[in-house]
Amino acid sequence: MDVTLVCPELVAEFSADRVVDLGVFRHPLRFVRLRLDVSVDDVASFGQGAAAAAG
Repeated sequence: MDVTLVCPELVAEFSADRVVDLGVFRHPLRFVRLRLDVSVDDVASFGQGAAAAAG
């Protein structure tokens, strides 16, 4: 798998289901909307900060 590093400019909201069957996600991620009310600086880097909030 190739990795491409990017510079984040926008924040997007996604819907995800945590259910995994035999190591495969049953439901894919779904794009919900761009969060123009949130800046990139307001979001913790991947693997940092508190766990994602439900809702």
